Amino acid sequence: MYVSWLARAALAAFAAILLFSSTAYAQKWATLAPFPEPSEEVYGVAAGGKLYVIGGLAAAWTPKGLVYEYDPAGDTWTKKRNMPLLSHHVAVVELNGKIYVMGGFTKPATGPTAWVPIDNAWEYDPAKDTWRALAPLPTKRGSPVAAVVAGKIYVIGGAGTHPGSKETSIHSARPHRALDTNEVYDPATNTWQTRSTMPTARNHSAIGVVNNKIYVIGGRIGAGFITTASNVDIVEEYDPATDQWGVLKAPMPTARSAPAWGTYRGRIYVVGGETRNSTLSATFRKVEAYEPATNTWHTLPPMVFSRHGLAGDFIGNRLHLVSGNVQSGGGPSAHIETEAHEVLEIGGK
Repeated sequence: MYVSWLARAALAAFAAILLFSSTAYAQKWATLAPFPEPSEEVYGVAAGGKLYVIGGLAAAWTPKGLVYEYDPAGDTWTKKRNMPLLSHHVAVVELNGKIYVMGGFTKPATGPTAWVPIDNAWEYDPAKDTWRALAPLPTKRGSPVAAVVAGKIYVIGGAGTHPGSKETSIHSARPHRALDTNEVYDPATNTWQTRSTMPTARNHSAIGVVNNKIYVIGGRIGAGFITTASNVDIVEEYDPATDQWGVLKAPMPTARSAPAWGTYRGRIYVVGGETRNSTLSATFRKVEAYEPATNTWHTLPPMVFSRHGLAGDFIGNRLHLVSGNVQSGGGPSAHIETEAHEVLEIGGK
């Protein structure tokens, strides 16, 4: 099921009148071509002036392995070659025009459905629409985040099985754990190294790089599933040059997991996400931006459609926010994927 685009007219009207100003920026919303295959657990990454949306998760935790290219010049979507290994909750990042897809979960070949952590790493060439297998991650894990500093890719956090466990998959009804793992990949040598572990083990986080430092934001602790985990508002800074984690930064105003994110002009934008407790199951419309230079947060106008598991990244000064699931957690009758493609334009005064 997905949200009809009948709301586009209302969204356009809303965007036409919405304008928000802060001390340094002005922001406004617009709507663009809807996503062709609405899905949750998609990830966005910009490369060569285009947006690539990767991943997707169907019913019964079945990965879709989607790859779509969005061209802002024509406001058009083009379907590309699927991921070689259909997996979900992957980490994606761009480096030198190539897209790197790290870790994730697959579905068990037999038996009850669950999330099988994997160590697969891939390089996707958008120009050729081709995939290449890379050296595997040292640690099998899903739902990590990835960032590039000085030509190397840092893959941080995630969820997996307990050390020494005989389990090959994780499930909300069985013990498993959030991970503090920090491993760095060097594309020049196709090799991995283990680096200093993250202070707060977590998954389903946001990430950004400002001034060659990595910021891991929010996410969930204790487990990989929103039904058994707890959201956090923690912001931790990692300096790859010294392999050190700094003091805790100003917390995110709204604790949440499974958001989209993007970095522009020294600010890391965190959008959407989900939460769950004994009385509430919800997704967010919220847009909050972290500015490391001042260690402060800025609240921006919200999205029209609340959702989690959405794709996001900047092309120029426009943060594209694509698809996602309107319902937290989901279930047999509660998967409400939207085709929404909302865009937040950031402009200086």
